[in-house]
Amino acid sequence: MSRAFIKPATLGVAAALASAPALAADRPPLEEIVVTADFRSDTLDRIAGSITVLDERLLADAGVQHFEDLLMLVPNLNWSGESSRPRFLQLRGIGERSQYEGAPNPSVGFIIDDVDFSGIGTVATLFDMEQVEVLRGPQGTRYGANALAGLVYMRSRAPGDEFEFDSELTVGGDNVRAAGVAFGGPIDDRFSYRIAAHRWKSDGFRYNAFLDRSDTNNRDELTTRGRLRFEPDDTLQVDLTLMWVDLDNGYDAFAVDNSFTTQSDRPGRDVQESRASSLRVNWVPGDVRVVSISSWADSDILVSFDGDWGNDAFWGDFAPYDFFSSTDRRRRTWNQELRLMSEPGTGFADGRVDWIVGAYAMRLREDNVFLDLFNEAVFRELDSRYRADNLAIFGELDFSLAERWQLTTGLRLEQRRAQYRDTQGLDFDPRESMLGGAVELSWFATDALTAYASASRGYKAGGFNLGLSIPAGRREFDTEYLWNFETGIRGRWLDGRLQANAAAFYMLRRDQQVDTSLQVDPADPLSFVFFTDNAARGFNYGVEADVAWQFMPHWRLLASVGLLETEFREFPGGPVGRDQAHAPNYQYSLGLEYRDAGGWFGRVEVNGRDAFYFSNSHDQRSSSYNLVNARVGWEGERWSVSAWGRNLLQQTYAVRGFFFGLEPPDFADRLYVRRGDPRQVGVTVSYGF
Repeated sequence: MSRAFIKPATLGVAAALASAPALAADRPPLEEIVVTADFRSDTLDRIAGSITVLDERLLADAGVQHFEDLLMLVPNLNWSGESSRPRFLQLRGIGERSQYEGAPNPSVGFIIDDVDFSGIGTVATLFDMEQVEVLRGPQGTRYGANALAGLVYMRSRAPGDEFEFDSELTVGGDNVRAAGVAFGGPIDDRFSYRIAAHRWKSDGFRYNAFLDRSDTNNRDELTTRGRLRFEPDDTLQVDLTLMWVDLDNGYDAFAVDNSFTTQSDRPGRDVQESRASSLRVNWVPGDVRVVSISSWADSDILVSFDGDWGNDAFWGDFAPYDFFSSTDRRRRTWNQELRLMSEPGTGFADGRVDWIVGAYAMRLREDNVFLDLFNEAVFRELDSRYRADNLAIFGELDFSLAERWQLTTGLRLEQRRAQYRDTQGLDFDPRESMLGGAVELSWFATDALTAYASASRGYKAGGFNLGLSIPAGRREFDTEYLWNFETGIRGRWLDGRLQANAAAFYMLRRDQQVDTSLQVDPADPLSFVFFTDNAARGFNYGVEADVAWQFMPHWRLLASVGLLETEFREFPGGPVGRDQAHAPNYQYSLGLEYRDAGGWFGRVEVNGRDAFYFSNSHDQRSSSYNLVNARVGWEGERWSVSAWGRNLLQQTYAVRGFFFGLEPPDFADRLYVRRGDPRQVGVTVSYGF
């Protein structure tokens, strides 16, 4: 881990805390944050775990269109540029980097309005979003097999008690055009609703020299959402959410010379159309609360790319040299959770032991059609059918040990049965049982200061590698278990004007699932295959912290840092003794905000990330980088206008890298990277009441 970074970061936080008592008593407090992703909604101050919450104000000030805009604000969160938008996330160095590896068992859960989009989170647009919660560490009791490394939980704005209307228009560089509208309110004294629709279009920061086009890596993203709330009395609340998200993006992101000028004759696409719904019932007939959460999603996903990144004229004497690959996927999920819980203070032992019991069922169906073309002829083709059924029971007990001490214990038993068939004759039918849970001890030193220590066990189901040309003997891989030991502190000081959270963790991985790759045929770029294998052991440890400080009436300082050390301990034939892939040693964010009574506001932030290995199969690394983003504007009672800019200093950086042989005649291994977005500026005008 970089000591050169740790020392100034530590001194900076210490200096901020030391100067805090000089604040005047009449300055406004920061808003209290409520976390909703856990079994019970509670204030952030009382949660035992490392959590980052991005509230509605921060989403508006720091975001532009997509969750991608906010990733650098979350300590120890990284992503793989394998798709047009972040679909593959890594928390604390754990997570997938490509769609071509393993059965669809994600390490990082991704939920939007109770709908599970784990592994297909491209649909995470920000318009009309109210809050984003990122839970780091295994969520073995609450979310089970799909949250080994943690969870991202996004919640849109709920229907209100009064009629509301919001709209916005955006124009900007890269030919950005966007418009959105949201409105809703009460229908009568029992029903209320909210409807939102937003569309974003841009060209995608690439120029295709062969086609003489600037839109082959374009983004065309449509999000629609409807919410209906039924609340006949104080004991019952029913929330229905319907959504349709249609992302029709280009994918022409790689160039042979690692520039923004591509040569592809058949640019790829990254398309996801998702239809989804969720129904949450919250009923409190007495001392027991009944919660039912049902969700359904049907997603059509197409990912294609030009396998040689060129054209016949570009390859000259080596033409015809033309590869093209596509994966056409349909994914359907259905989830049902039912839980019973005591109302706080009404459980066993005169209310000193609160309890939760519940059951969960999930059904996943995924059909894939893989097609590779060489010089317009079918080179490889594979159709596969995958299904998985998960059943789980879980429980949690909260013990009030003393006036300010609480012990929480949780357990989850999950059984998974999967089935896989494909046109190559492969046939798998695995079944397994997995056990996870947590023990957490919390000390509420004051009403605004909490310290905790926890031990938790998470799990990720084993499976099999999908796709073409998987090496013999590596089709299947085993279940991974992860032990997470964590301690942390969070609190509010100076009448709420200063908030700080810090956590230290150590994660021990058993039968670690490792994403790796190889090129089967040196003269065939499309034989570059991804697959999942098991390493015997590995560990991840580090520190995460964030601070929000209202240090003057109109000024707020926001800072976060994630420090991470990862290593393979036992991995025969693998990179033993070095960092795991996509696990930078540090990541930080420093933001300064201004907002006055006259409506003027501004925000500038600097985000940085250390270098990281692109893959577990080679030792090529990215470079460290720092990005500067800003937004300034004015807001009145109904109107607001802001100018924003991202990557203002035009930093060059990479978000994905491959090391393989692409270029004839010798097909020498070389590093190819996808560059992150260059500078972009724009203007957004909003109107609402």
